[in-house]
Amino acid sequence: MSVSVSEFGKLPSGEAVLRYTIANSSGARVSLMNYGAIWQTMFVPNRKGDLVDVVLGYDTLEEYQKNTMYFGATIGRVANRIKNARFSLNGKEYQLAANNGANCLHGGLAGFDKKLWNAEVDGDSVIFTLTSPDGDENFPGELSVAVLYSLSEENALSIRYLLNSDSDTIQNMTNHAYFNLGGQGSGSVLDHILRIDANRCTPVDKQVVPTGEISSVFGTPLDFTKGKPIGQDIAAKSQLIDVLGGFDHNFVLNHKEGEMAKIATASDPKGGVAMDVYTDQPGVQLFTPPDLSHTTGKEGVRYGKYPAFCLETQHFANAMDNPNFPSIVLHAGEVFSSETIYHFRIEK
Repeated sequence: MSVSVSEFGKLPSGEAVLRYTIANSSGARVSLMNYGAIWQTMFVPNRKGDLVDVVLGYDTLEEYQKNTMYFGATIGRVANRIKNARFSLNGKEYQLAANNGANCLHGGLAGFDKKLWNAEVDGDSVIFTLTSPDGDENFPGELSVAVLYSLSEENALSIRYLLNSDSDTIQNMTNHAYFNLGGQGSGSVLDHILRIDANRCTPVDKQVVPTGEISSVFGTPLDFTKGKPIGQDIAAKSQLIDVLGGFDHNFVLNHKEGEMAKIATASDPKGGVAMDVYTDQPGVQLFTPPDLSHTTGKEGVRYGKYPAFCLETQHFANAMDNPNFPSIVLHAGEVFSSETIYHFRIEK
């Protein structure tokens, strides 16, 4: 196992952005950046033994600065949507930036994906740290954040989050990696097989904000309990799938919150790369961007239609308006800890 460091680019301020690459003895490797604590590459072997990069992204810092799709980014303080860009905590209302229609998305105008993080190598891991001051994007409390990335010899990437605040606040962090297990730029993921261990979901309105209901997936296009091609029901005219152009839905995971469990498996039948996802979070957001034909990614690849899927482990969106959802309140002095693992392997 080795960790190497190189300069990826410079910000307009002149500050250097560094890329950290962790490689294991089998040749698998992951590259991470201290800008946005971004997951930039993930090279793993396919059935033929070729190393393929299975996450979408860019080759330059300038493209990441303009990135509106959050490719590979660490999302915070609060992932997903907050309805009407406002929430109440301890009797006080906080107004946030409305950067997604009337709603606040992924932390606001300058979320954690746009921050330059501190970084250090710790053995075979890279630790990114950030202090988000009180009032950052109008969220309360000074929030201290650490995100630890580790790659195993078995091609499993662990992402661990540690947070604490000096006063009550809210948090819901995730990573926004876009996966194509055939390799980034290899075409559509509609034939990828996906299974999600979730019998329920949180239905959304036309603004992709949960209604507050928790409903069964059985008998709906959101039933991935037995595994099926991602494209099988992607044109369905229910659950607002047709309105969204694909999936952008949160699944209520079957495992007990706080306990690590395998919650999803995806596989590419052509190349044989499979990915198992483990988490202790209560939910996972499945997102399938319908058309990225306007986007040129790494190695000059035009991404096209349905080029990737996201499995964003997290708490549920708009939780502050829905007391029946798991709480995203972080009390002063508490430490929040969570881990998600993406394990890549080959299916024969």
